[in-house]
Amino acid sequence: MTEKHYTDASLKIFSLSSNRPLAEKVAEKVGIELGQINISHFSDGEIKVNIEESVRGDHVYIIQSTSFPVSDHMMELLIMIDALRRASAKTINVVLPYYGYARQDRKAQSREPITAKLVANMITMAGADRVLTLDLHAAQIQGFFDIPVDHLMGAPLIANYFLEKDLVGEDVVVVSPDHGGVTRARKLAEFLKAPIAIIDKRRPKPNVAEVMNIIGDVNGKTCIIIDDMIDTAGTITLAAQALIDKGAKEVYASCTHPILSGPACQRLEESPIKRVVVTDSIQLKDRPLSKLDIISVDELLAEAIKRVHENRSVSPLFSETYKSAIKD
Repeated sequence: MTEKHYTDASLKIFSLSSNRPLAEKVAEKVGIELGQINISHFSDGEIKVNIEESVRGDHVYIIQSTSFPVSDHMMELLIMIDALRRASAKTINVVLPYYGYARQDRKAQSREPITAKLVANMITMAGADRVLTLDLHAAQIQGFFDIPVDHLMGAPLIANYFLEKDLVGEDVVVVSPDHGGVTRARKLAEFLKAPIAIIDKRRPKPNVAEVMNIIGDVNGKTCIIIDDMIDTAGTITLAAQALIDKGAKEVYASCTHPILSGPACQRLEESPIKRVVVTDSIQLKDRPLSKLDIISVDELLAEAIKRVHENRSVSPLFSETYKSAIKD
């Protein structure tokens, strides 16, 4: 089915190098072509950005996940923002499907940086007018910016996956892998009309395996672990095994951001997890996992971009019925 062409020529979308396949799908959903840009490197690794079309007076959206290599992709984004500002773009809107450095959002120990705030400062000072992002590691990062932030959620998309498999009701338990993810788990549980459980992780002494206590009834239930990201997969695979040991019938794992670094894929393959459900907020160069199911966030981001550009409310995208909102 051919997408309708978006008629407002002042809206332009550019993709940097972190996740071009997603950017192409977003632009197609919006109904425009991606903007022309050339990204090159000097021999010492310096990044050079050249915008190959006029953006004067345009409302520009840059799609860039600051995933691995995080610092290179972050620098690329900052250079692009500066280039757009100097090229007289009317507004510069940064679309961050994945916000790197988000885990460094507070001082857990003395003399630690709050790098998530530093990144927010750099994006703002470079000249961005708005940030549109997806499932921040900590919701308070929105407050690190002095510009508008639209914080989208992946829970409705993940919920649709499980609804289509008829994994709903009292036979399903949505599990938060730690106390900090309870709000995210509760949101998914509302969509699935299911109860929640919480993994209580404790490390009795350094370099000793974590002790997993489970708050909630999982015996004989299908468990769905929900987190914002899976990095090395240590926590989520330990949680899955603890759920099986407590009598869970089967375990699914889900997250918005599949970082999947280091031993993650091997751990997930060897774990009792039945399927790993993720989004394409981070580009996976190949299919590194046989039990992986990928949901695209293209429609969600495209609709958010159109709503922001047309000064319409973004809040319907947070609800269970956001697909019907998109059709309206």
